[in-house]
Amino acid sequence: MTTHCGYIALVGRPNVGKSTLLNCILQQKLCITSRKPQTTRHSILGIDTLGDYQFVYVDTPGIHRGSKKAINRLMNKSANSTLRDVDVAVFVVDGTHWEDEDEFVLRMIAQLGVPCILAVNKVDKIVDKMQLLPWLETISQRHDFAAIIPLSAKTGMQVDELKEKLKAYLPEGPHHFADDEFTDRSSKFLCAELLREKIFRSCGQEIPYSTTVEVESFKEEDELIRIHLLILVDKANHKRIIIGDKGQKLKEMGSSARVDMEKLLGKKVFLQCWCKVKSGWADDERVLRQLGYEY
Repeated sequence: MTTHCGYIALVGRPNVGKSTLLNCILQQKLCITSRKPQTTRHSILGIDTLGDYQFVYVDTPGIHRGSKKAINRLMNKSANSTLRDVDVAVFVVDGTHWEDEDEFVLRMIAQLGVPCILAVNKVDKIVDKMQLLPWLETISQRHDFAAIIPLSAKTGMQVDELKEKLKAYLPEGPHHFADDEFTDRSSKFLCAELLREKIFRSCGQEIPYSTTVEVESFKEEDELIRIHLLILVDKANHKRIIIGDKGQKLKEMGSSARVDMEKLLGKKVFLQCWCKVKSGWADDERVLRQLGYEY
């Protein structure tokens, strides 16, 4: 019996639906999502084993130009270094919206010479489907894509078609992960991400970007997991916003995250959250490395 295993990078500018696509492929929530760009900060492996084929997807942070802060530079480096080691790239774009940053990502892919499938996401939102064919024709002239697949990560439309195309790029070889594994990330990391998702979804424009979540303790008992999470913010007024009136906002975000954690871990969770000001954390490479922002 011949087995196949290969690495697939999901790349694109921020907010095109890479994380939603990976969650759809895996049929479970691995990556956090929100309407805000750059929700994903770390490259996360998602593992999908189908019989003899093991697909190892890498969900990369959204690639963007103009990296002012250390955290943005590290995210770009993470996405770039991922591309060097994969067997195939899936370049995700948002329907017929083509921006300068899409061009920037495409140039990066072209320079590395990795085979590339173009996934045109969110086609369920295109009102006039007659626009799609001419646009696909135009975009096909920009690069020698291995395939172009219009799909919807939200509804699952054509996602199986993408998986079928990817099979051809998985080299022969043993599976690198157990068949029942779905990620290389620890439960601790995933729980911290779930709380960060609630911050992205619940807070205004600026707050989520100046916030990160650290696991202070994670203790597993027979029927219960006790988790203590620390939210780091950049400014004192951000801390007030995160906590909310009489602690209500933090309580709501924690409660919502706990429900997701219990689904993920299959156990009851006792969750405690704190918030602390650590000015300049997002522009301090030493602090970022302590927080796990390696590339």
